[in-house]
Amino acid sequence: MSLNIKKIPVFVFPNTLKFYLGSKASYKQLLTLYNPYDVPVKFKVLCTAPNKYTVIDPEGSIGPHTVVDIIIRHTAPISSNCHARDKFRIVMEDHATRQVLGKREVEAILLHDERDDLSNDGDFHSLPFTERSSVIDDRRTFTNRLQPPVHQSNYLILIVIGLVSAGSLLLPYQNEKPESSFVPWFLYVPINFKLSMAYVLGAVSMLIFRP
Repeated sequence: MSLNIKKIPVFVFPNTLKFYLGSKASYKQLLTLYNPYDVPVKFKVLCTAPNKYTVIDPEGSIGPHTVVDIIIRHTAPISSNCHARDKFRIVMEDHATRQVLGKREVEAILLHDERDDLSNDGDFHSLPFTERSSVIDDRRTFTNRLQPPVHQSNYLILIVIGLVSAGSLLLPYQNEKPESSFVPWFLYVPINFKLSMAYVLGAVSMLIFRP
């Protein structure tokens, strides 16, 4: 699969980062980037208000069928910044050519306890680097707090879904169908179906194998 032919979807969770003025624990938020593709990609995180946030590793690489967690910290949680809607832009690039493959925007907002419709559509800027080693323990704690526990009775269902998703990724592409093959025609699947199964497999893997 060659990713530099056309634009690709960028998978990011969550779509909105909410910080709360009265909760110091919420000043750090986890942003998860997914790469469901068969080749590695580079990513870059930009922001409309870089003076209000720090990001752990705003640039890096994501291996095939891998997820990367990024910690975003709000560094200016004051009343005057409440209800201003900032934006992060996640840019995916070809690992070799640095050609832009896709973009995705994530909104960030500091709240008292309710929202309004104010927005900030300013220019995007690069973010400063922050050393990962200084926050690795905090990141582990935040990750454990963010992910809800999975009941033991649900593990079997998750494993079955994971196996079905993994098996779907092994099926051949429709555009790879040869003139003569022992594989039945109905087992050739479109690329969009494989992307969906890769996304499901990544989400299920995070629930099963989370620390």
